Amino acid sequence: MVEDLFPVLPTQPSPEFTVPDGLCWFSVLSCLLLACSYVGSLYVWRSDLPRDHPTVIKRRFTSVLIVSCLSPLFVWAWREFTGVRTNSSLLALMGIRLDGLIPAIVLPLLLTMVLFLGPLMQLAIDCPWTFIDGIRVAFDPSFWMLCLGDMRWLRNQVVAPFTEELVFRACMLPMLVPCAGPAAAIFTCPLFFGVAHFHHVIELLRFRQGTMSGIFISAVFQFSYTAVFGAYTAFIFIRTGHLIGPVLCHSFCNYMGFPAISAALEHPQRLTVLSSYLLGVFLFFLLLFLFTDPSYYGMPTPVCTLTSSPSSLCLS
Repeated sequence: MVEDLFPVLPTQPSPEFTVPDGLCWFSVLSCLLLACSYVGSLYVWRSDLPRDHPTVIKRRFTSVLIVSCLSPLFVWAWREFTGVRTNSSLLALMGIRLDGLIPAIVLPLLLTMVLFLGPLMQLAIDCPWTFIDGIRVAFDPSFWMLCLGDMRWLRNQVVAPFTEELVFRACMLPMLVPCAGPAAAIFTCPLFFGVAHFHHVIELLRFRQGTMSGIFISAVFQFSYTAVFGAYTAFIFIRTGHLIGPVLCHSFCNYMGFPAISAALEHPQRLTVLSSYLLGVFLFFLLLFLFTDPSYYGMPTPVCTLTSSPSSLCLS
């Protein structure tokens, strides 16, 4: 049973792998159906309350968790219909495996924190707490109990990162890589993720939260931001072959939000903050391939076995 869930992976992409006929259209259709199921689950409940109301959040937790639990069936059905076969199990293809787990927890999150060096520096300067105060709060059980009782915190830091990465990365990338290849899949997969976030426009229009032009600009910005972020977590998933890294990065980014660049430009310690922004971006690109080196996570990563020709993204 254990061998079925976590089989030993081959040392290189499976040479016998071939792309079945009709794979691409069926893969795209499966991803589209999966994205529609995820977004549609948010609207099965009729309510006049806004999306941040605890009652709405609890109901959406129920429906979105059901869809997420059923999402592996899409991958299984896709594999059975197309006849795609590899030496990796279904769970391994979805990034649920033990090999390289510790690096997958630490390195992608650390890399993302490096990218946010500027906002973190800005937060540290403006925070009234000392470093010791922060450590005490982090190890205070009552603080975490308070967080777990906050529906918005649970949504933004736990449920949304886990379910969205499971559906839009762990389930979609194994279906897209055999058709498009790892590189193209990284930029194709986020399109489903970005379009899925357009449902927020419905909320804005419904409760008249802004002008039409403002809502449109907000929707375009959100699509662009989520698409870029989706490409980043797709890159991490393919390079590491783990789901946990994208989930932790997603949670961290939800906590940080979009960098407050305008506030940084007007900050009293502007030189220090802006220097941290530039240093963080420089170090991020310097460490991007080093921290996601597949050799840390067990080469090749399972999703990389779904291609007939080796990709540089799957190599050290």
